[in-house]
Amino acid sequence: MDETKKKTYIKRILKVLELVRPYLNSDGGDIEFVSLQEDLTVHVKLVGACGTCPMSIQTLKFGVENALRNAIPEIKEVVAV
Repeated sequence: MDETKKKTYIKRILKVLELVRPYLNSDGGDIEFVSLQEDLTVHVKLVGACGTCPMSIQTLKFGVENALRNAIPEIKEVVAV
């Protein structure tokens, strides 16, 4: 993937994360974008309450990943690092 395309994907990803952030903030958590891999896997870091919550995997897969894949269908997966 060329650098311009990667930057465009990252901008789109950041916009989606801004949309889900208030939901995470309401429970005392947050999310940080870490990286976009060549295979369009998104790496994020769950912080605050989300970093230690036993439900964080469900939040990540059913909340964050679904939101990203709905907005950017090319996204393969979202992984917490």
